Amino acid sequence: MTPLLLGLMRRIIREGHLRIIAPEGRVHDIGDLGAVPIAIRLRDRRVAWDLVRNPQLTLGEAYMDGRMTMEQGDIAGLLELLARNMKTGFGGGYLEWLARARFLARRMMQGNGHTRARQNVAHHYDLSGALYDLFLDADRQYSCAVFERPGDTLEMAQQNKKRRIAAKLALRRGMRVLDIGSGWGGMGLYLAETHGAEVRGITLSSEQLRIARARAAGAGLASRVHFSLEDYRETRGHFDRIVSVGMFEHVGIGHYDAYFRKIAALLADDGVALVHSIGRSDGPGATNPWIAKYIFPGGYAPALSEVLPAVERAGLIVTDIEILRLHYAQTLKEWRRRFEEHRNAARDLYDERFCRMWEFYLAASEMAFRWQGNIVFQLQLAKRMDALPLTRDYMIPQPAAANRPRVAARAAG
Repeated sequence: MTPLLLGLMRRIIREGHLRIIAPEGRVHDIGDLGAVPIAIRLRDRRVAWDLVRNPQLTLGEAYMDGRMTMEQGDIAGLLELLARNMKTGFGGGYLEWLARARFLARRMMQGNGHTRARQNVAHHYDLSGALYDLFLDADRQYSCAVFERPGDTLEMAQQNKKRRIAAKLALRRGMRVLDIGSGWGGMGLYLAETHGAEVRGITLSSEQLRIARARAAGAGLASRVHFSLEDYRETRGHFDRIVSVGMFEHVGIGHYDAYFRKIAALLADDGVALVHSIGRSDGPGATNPWIAKYIFPGGYAPALSEVLPAVERAGLIVTDIEILRLHYAQTLKEWRRRFEEHRNAARDLYDERFCRMWEFYLAASEMAFRWQGNIVFQLQLAKRMDALPLTRDYMIPQPAAANRPRVAARAAG
């Protein structure tokens, strides 16, 4: 096994114990040898060199392909060990230069024009609906939940999120709401059912659209909630409220001005918008290359310093910012637990390589929120200073029981 990999790991691992078993069987222990080891086995001689050459891409690929296997602990434990040691850095030395190269190329990687945006969305969201049923809540909320109290279940935490967003929108019955990136329809259906809103939801996923429309019909809300396959750049009309949850990560940094200008154009003069997005607390960066290749092509979680100038240029007023820190780590942990519980069903849908890919994705994302500066931000935006009450009291949502929706049954996926 190449000494370069051992040297790299010795430079990174200061806390915890990593054990590497080489293809020929030789054992190398790194870090605190008094701690319980996380042990990996390299299955071929080339994988060590590949890990040195491009570790952020190769680690996930090697696990997916079975070229690296876990001998003690699991992939989540390995990723936590690495993330805990690296924090928001990249490992120093030449790895920082690799990160810099990705940063310089990020605008090209995030060039999400109309055609490419649809292709990127289909890559992830047009997977079998049965896959998402294995680990999401019944409402298929595929974004950060809000765990308000110890002991909140995933279902309760996702309900908390919807209540909090609705409160920030300061909805009144009959308001026209645009849901940009409406997913499987849960947010739009919630706002229509519990607050009497007239909702238009847009998505670029054909699979999500099919299910969202079926859910609206099943809930008897098809006359008040309309879903369509549509790029936000093509949307016309005026809306009292605009909500976008988990979609901004797919816009791309070169399109932020167009995105917020479009919100400003679509929003009524006294309107309010709420943008909920993954972000980063450590300043501008680049998307992990494995995530960009296999999970979210064209995706990027921005720093607020990259977002707020575009908001200002669009003539919008930032009326509130909330940062959700470890809520998404807890959400991802529960998704990962449920996925593992139903792993055999996922294997029946796809194959074992896909299962390892999905497991790696959920675990890596969780550790990014626990150790590497990922956050979720909610931006509340308006066009007029007097569009909202003077104090934040209205943002405190009603108790869950007061706004409990009748969740539409899942359409057959």
